[in-house]
Amino acid sequence: MKLGMVGLGRMGGNMAQRLARRGHFITGFDPDAHARSEFAKKGLIAADSIEALLHDLRPPRIVWLMIPSGAPIDDMIARLLPLLSPQDVLVDGGNSYYKDSQRRARELAPERIDYIDVGTSGGIWGMEEGYSLMVGGPAAVVSRLTPIFEALAPAPDLGWGHVGPSGAGHFVKMVHNGIEYGLMQAYAEGFALMQRKEEFKLDLHQIAEVWRQGSVVRSWLLDLTAATLRGNPALDGIAPFVADSGEGRWTVAEAIDLDVAAPVITLSLIARLRSRDPASFSDKLLASLRNAFGGHAVRRK
Repeated sequence: MKLGMVGLGRMGGNMAQRLARRGHFITGFDPDAHARSEFAKKGLIAADSIEALLHDLRPPRIVWLMIPSGAPIDDMIARLLPLLSPQDVLVDGGNSYYKDSQRRARELAPERIDYIDVGTSGGIWGMEEGYSLMVGGPAAVVSRLTPIFEALAPAPDLGWGHVGPSGAGHFVKMVHNGIEYGLMQAYAEGFALMQRKEEFKLDLHQIAEVWRQGSVVRSWLLDLTAATLRGNPALDGIAPFVADSGEGRWTVAEAIDLDVAAPVITLSLIARLRSRDPASFSDKLLASLRNAFGGHAVRRK
């Protein structure tokens, strides 16, 4: 099967290479010349323009987008649309907001261009482990693309599924990432508690390795925790600043809209926001209030 991929960053390049190894013809494009060069070094075809990318594919074509969510997706669709033909398929494998994916599918339908939203999990390890794929869109189109999903997944019958109509794939991936926030926060808090218990002089890397075998909290995230603590047990040189790319916010907003209690995911998002404030105004105000009503001491800089 022939596939064009737009966005050849590390994850996109690994996905393309995995597909190529399984016999699929892959042409890729990225506006960054260095990314195209690295792609070509892997033995894959790197087009130097969107027009060249589509020229290498015979209609009906499949174009897989691995670019940032939001305006970059809409801008790319606007650029691609005059070059596409009826029955071509656009696949969004990034972390788009599911309502945007529903809108794009509706807008492309009159042009007879199918839009498939694929929530993709696996990160930079997907090359070796395979990707978990949550697919949304019309069943007939998903069926046509099945060989691609089978090649990217951990196994043809494992780690991927058609979860529902347009938007469903990115909705499920959104919730997946919200859960991921909560899991990471729980590990972080637990290890911080053990690190603070100086009396026992705990070896956090040792404990992580113990938990990896047979424990009910074993997971891939724990594997990564163990690897991190092995190489840098004190986490030297790492700033306590945790970014977010939007999925946790969308998950919390959806929980509110649906009247679903999601305190763990919500608090994990708040913890990330809190990490970005090295001079918290709210904490300063709390200290001032304690001093005002109770005479409690205020620490000065």
